[in-house]
Amino acid sequence: ISSINGTTLITVTGLSMVGVIGVNRRIFTALADNGISVFMVSQASSENSTSIGVRDQDSQAAVEVLNNEFAKEIETGAMFPMHAESGLATIAIVGENMKHTPGIAGKLFGTLGRSGISVIACAQGASETNISFVVDSKYLRKALNVIHDSFFLSEYKVLNLFICGVGTVGGQLLEQIHDQYEELKRTKRLKLNVVGIASSKKAIFNRDGIDLTTYREQLEQAPLCNDNALRDEIISMNIFNSVFVDCTASKEVAQLYQSFLEHNISVIAANKIAASSSYDNYIRLKDTALARGVKFRYETNVGAGLPIIGTINDLRNSGDEILKIEAVLSGTLNFIFNEISADVPLSEAVRRAKEQGYSEPDPRIDLSGKDVIRKLVILAREAGYKVEKADVEKHLFIPDSFFEGTIDDFWKKLPQLDADFEERRKRLEAEGKRWRFVATFDHGKTNVALKEVNMRHPFYNLEGSNNVVSLTTERYREYPMLIQGYGAGASVTAAGVFANIMSIANV
Repeated sequence: ISSINGTTLITVTGLSMVGVIGVNRRIFTALADNGISVFMVSQASSENSTSIGVRDQDSQAAVEVLNNEFAKEIETGAMFPMHAESGLATIAIVGENMKHTPGIAGKLFGTLGRSGISVIACAQGASETNISFVVDSKYLRKALNVIHDSFFLSEYKVLNLFICGVGTVGGQLLEQIHDQYEELKRTKRLKLNVVGIASSKKAIFNRDGIDLTTYREQLEQAPLCNDNALRDEIISMNIFNSVFVDCTASKEVAQLYQSFLEHNISVIAANKIAASSSYDNYIRLKDTALARGVKFRYETNVGAGLPIIGTINDLRNSGDEILKIEAVLSGTLNFIFNEISADVPLSEAVRRAKEQGYSEPDPRIDLSGKDVIRKLVILAREAGYKVEKADVEKHLFIPDSFFEGTIDDFWKKLPQLDADFEERRKRLEAEGKRWRFVATFDHGKTNVALKEVNMRHPFYNLEGSNNVVSLTTERYREYPMLIQGYGAGASVTAAGVFANIMSIANV
């Protein structure tokens, strides 16, 4: 792969060129007589335009020479004045093994397109040993890297990662990447290069890769960085094979996805806000990723590391139809209802969920069902249905009045529900049933509700904070497919994000 920076592309165009013998002779003779060298020529098959590449320092002289040479044709309107575009770079890929090998040009231009690099002009010799093309000079470094990577000229395939959020999930993810780095290099010839890390207030960037053993110290010393500055810095770095990984729960960070996808940066989101936002925004993100040839992945939005979204997509892509989804999607609520007993009232179970890290710092977020509704909306959309959060019927077990006021007010009022729940618990125990907070999608209709399940129900023995999803489809109609396992926790969520990264690496 070779390149020439400082390229100007001059286009000679006009209807008088079509079928007229000697136009090209006049172009090249005039330039040669004035000592101007041309290193690339691209001519349209319609013959109405010819583009030539010259060095920037020769561009002004070349334009004057050609305007003088074709002055009469320009005056009569048979040709247009010369058009010069500077600030370009010319790249050539050269090799004997390109001869008679189908798909080289397709692979080349497909690789450039997925990286957001537009080809302004191209030329290929009949010998098939050279393909030359012109790009904006600001993309030269990126183009050289991505071609080098794509044609296996580098020892390793490289994925450049921007990690946003260094809390429980983001911290675990960075630890997993650090631990797996050498193993992936050795077994997969893959380098996961973390080139950016951002906390809620600061960010660090290094094109060559950040030392993951000291990133927290580096962040402490870094300057302040807001969301817009983060977006601008990532886009301006213009790095090939780049992926933005969102391990936050920030609405502002989720609003950056569209810009990243439009600049050919793949997005992986543990953050549920984008995929559960308005349906129009959800579809716009997916359509942009598809049009740009990049990925928008969010497997951990539902069920942490469980392969739920991927399985639904695989079923639909193979022609199956999702008829019904029943799921326990809140590890927090499942923990609470598994804890409630004769010795542990509702209020104590909620407090334990908070103390053991299963709930949000404000448990009302979990008890309100908002998180479950978001997850159900995402699953229904992945099943192929247009669903908004407002479409989901809510049957909650905590009165609305308990969500008003401060968190201290909530803790004071919560014991008021203990006696009623204990009465109901005794009846449930006598009937051999258990509580499960179930999200249901059934032929287009959605609801979340506290349900009583007997011991024959697949959700009956769901332990701890586990999640379970039952998928009824055209193929799995009599015996629904069950996906069950840890549905919460930093390590399994980070592992799910890591799996999304590996799917983009495609090794």
